[in-house]
Amino acid sequence: MTENENIAGDGKEAGATHSGFVALIGPTNAGKSTLVNRLVGAKVSIVSHKVQTTRAIVRGIAIHGNAQIVFMDTPGIFKPRRRLDRAMVTSAWGGAKDADLIMLLIDSERGIRGDAEAILEGLKEVRQPKILVLNKIDRVRPEDLLKLAAAANEFVPFERTFMISATTGSGCEDLMDYLAGTLPEGPWYYPEDQISDLPMRQLAAEITREKLFLRLHQELPYSSHVETEKWEERKDGSVRIEQVIYVERDSQKKIALGKGGEAIKAISTASRKELSEILEQPVHLFLFVKVRENWGDDPERFREMGLDFPKG
Repeated sequence: MTENENIAGDGKEAGATHSGFVALIGPTNAGKSTLVNRLVGAKVSIVSHKVQTTRAIVRGIAIHGNAQIVFMDTPGIFKPRRRLDRAMVTSAWGGAKDADLIMLLIDSERGIRGDAEAILEGLKEVRQPKILVLNKIDRVRPEDLLKLAAAANEFVPFERTFMISATTGSGCEDLMDYLAGTLPEGPWYYPEDQISDLPMRQLAAEITREKLFLRLHQELPYSSHVETEKWEERKDGSVRIEQVIYVERDSQKKIALGKGGEAIKAISTASRKELSEILEQPVHLFLFVKVRENWGDDPERFREMGLDFPKG
């Protein structure tokens, strides 16, 4: 697999093609990345139980009939406390304002409180058409779902309301039908077989970061960062990948390594397995852990993540 190219193309099926960008916004841990992966039909965005896992906009590309739907998985919107938080929230709102359609995802169990209410207030200032998607409906009584939908629509007049489960796929086909029929007529933005605009080096780093969070989400701060430093295609058809996990303190480095290197070995094994499946070739993965104090204030790190560095 090669790094993705940004080439426009036309669908192969007969009839006019449709295409457009759909920004998926919502509070942290509402299930946005899980839903994007479900709708695209492949892993394009990492998922973990840790809040604010998605840091920059990830575009997942799905084909549905004659329509190419480009989903923009934005960082969860929350009350920012640090510079990195501010950059992520700014990125999320910027993605929404650049899209053809905005899709607000709300966790049906949590309902409208805290960040969800603040997002609904913010959407009043956004001109694009908006739809509401209530996720995790299998955990909530139908009558409570109807009350939640009505309450959200009192804040913002949504074009449509959908009730889905990103985990099981319930309701997702109806959602895709609606999106495909709503997006404007026009050529496709990406080749038919492309599922993301994320370069493979960056996707590989994201996958390792996911495994890091899944293994250590109780102990390691989410401010840890992964970079792919070397990518070597070998003559035997395998690929050698070297990545660095950056943490901010020596105590965090010890956590990432684990006793006797147990944690880093488990992270490497899980990441290598998934990368081999995605690349469809053997992967030799080498992970290193380094301390970089206050990396969250380094403009270069923000550029690596695809975020604008907020001043002040």
